[in-house]
Formats: sequence, C-alpha cells, structure tokens
Amino acid sequence: MERLHLSRYVLNFWFIFMLLGSLLPFLLFNISALSDLSSSLLSLHTIFLSILIEALPFVLIGIIIAGFIQIFITEEHIQRWIPQNAVMAVVMSCLVGALFPACECGIVPIVRRLIAKGVPIHAAIGFMLTGPLINPIVILSTYMAFGNDLKIASLRMLLGFVIAIVVALLISLFFKGSQFKSSLQPHSLATANQPTSFVTKLFNMFKHAIDEFFDMGKYLIIGAFLAAFVQTYVSTKTLVEIGDGVSSSILVMMGLAFILSLCSEADAFIGASFSATFSTPSILAFLVFGPMIDLKNTIMLMSVFRFKFVFWLAALVAIIVYISIWILSPYL
Repeated sequence: MERLHLSRYVLNFWFIFMLLGSLLPFLLFNISALSDLSSSLLSLHTIFLSILIEALPFVLIGIIIAGFIQIFITEEHIQRWIPQNAVMAVVMSCLVGALFPACECGIVPIVRRLIAKGVPIHAAIGFMLTGPLINPIVILSTYMAFGNDLKIASLRMLLGFVIAIVVALLISLFFKGSQFKSSLQPHSLATANQPTSFVTKLFNMFKHAIDEFFDMGKYLIIGAFLAAFVQTYVSTKTLVEIGDGVSSSILVMMGLAFILSLCSEADAFIGASFSATFSTPSILAFLVFGPMIDLKNTIMLMSVFRFKFVFWLAALVAIIVYISIWILSPYL
C-alpha cells in the first residue's frame, strides 16, 4: 500500500516537473526569439499563464481548507450544522457562501470534501454558487470598479443570492446522492475518525491538501489552457457585433464571462470596461453568470461530478440567469 502511495507521488511529481520543463524553454524562447514568434501564439501563452497565476493562490487556499475539513470536521459535525429541511439547508449554505471569500476554481475542492463528509448536494451547490459571487471582497471590488456606485454591486449581490437559492432548490428536486463520478464515491474520500495528536492531524491535513492539489491541479491547467485558446482564437469583435438587442447582448456577455474565465475578485473591472458598449442588464449578466459557471471551473467540476450533473447544473444556471435579467431589464 505504501508503495502505491509513493508511486502516486512520483507520478504527480513528474507531471509537475514535465509541465514546468515544457514552459521554461518556451519562456526562454520568447526572450531570445520574440521577433520570430507569431502574435497569436504569444497571446495564447500570455493569457494561459495569467489565468494560472490568477487562479493558483485561490486554489491553494481552497485545498488547504479542504484538507482541514477532511481531518478536523467529522460527519457528526455536519449532521449537527446542516438542517434536515432542504429549503433551510439551501438558505443556510448560501448565507455561509456569501461570507466566504473564495474563487470559483478554489471552491471546487472544498465542495468535494463537504459532500464526502455528508453535506447534501443541494446545500453544497448553494455554497458553491454564492461563495465566489457575493463574498465581501467581490462586492467591494465591484463597488470600486463602477466608480463607487452601489447600484451594480447591490444588484449583483441580491440577484446572485436569489439565483443561487433557486438553482440549489431545483437541484434538490432532480438530483439525489453525491453525484460523484464512480471513481470518487464518498467512501473513497472519507477518512476514519481515529484518535490522534494535533501534530499528526496537522501533518495529515497538509498531506491531504497535497493530494488535493495534484488531483485538481491538472484539471485547472487544462481548463486554463482551453480558456486561453478560446480567448485567443474566438473573435471578441464578432461577439460584440452580435449583441445589438437586449436579449442578444445578455447572451453575448454571458458567453464572454464563460470564455474569459476571470477570477471573481477582478471580473468587475473587466465588466466596467464594457459599460460604453453594453447595457446595464448585459453587464450584470456578465457579473452574475461568470463566477457561477465558467470554462475553467466547468473542467474542474467534470473531474469530480458526473457529466450529466455538471451539464444540467450549467444549463440551470444559464437559463435562470438569462430569464431573471431579461425580466428585470426594463427596470435596470
């Protein structure tokens, strides 16, 4: 058993080593032969690295919290904290998420550990949708990005909170169980509650965090590369030209939010830059939809949950965000 565990670490080490080894020559090549490098390839490389650099700190925070949950939080704690009523469980999880500063990619490992510990899928989804969207850091950055205007920040917070509750309640109606992929059933993620010293628990927490990093890190890299590829080779100008009407502009900005895969702590500044081109409803769609579902975190979600569940989760979020903002658009 120890040999298998050691082999896993060796394989993970080689994965990271090969990644860094492949990036280093490319970086050196950029410096020495920049004039011969195509602009599109340079743009792809720059966007890819910027997405990784932006996301990694939040992923690291997320995996450390996930390790803490794995070692220090027991199933008995979860049962005491989570209400049995589905509506109350969803509302409570959304409130906790609203106070929890997390990025949309960093929150995935936390949600995985919470579900493995016994948190109902609907409560975990409520937490996952609100955490990156309406936490205090995001609200403050939104307020500052739009010239210290409370309107957009308040609308983002209130609308996002209501949408998260609606989506989580719909999930409770149509999906039961953990929805993990067959190789990631809860019993394979749980650990026995053994009486150990605090130092041993702390060591085990970081060991689990390292395992989590290697499990989720490769999917973050794949998602970041796909997002960079789409940003580089899909014409934003074409999308802007499509978004003339209210309905089409909402769809375009939701599409941009999905493609750009921006960190929720910084996306308000990008959204504000579209103010001269797009209407308030479409910018609000950009700010609400992006932190809930984007290309990067969709790849990470598919590494944990069944494809059918991820598909319907993304579809529900997209449909409810679009309908909500379209209905409110005459008043915005």
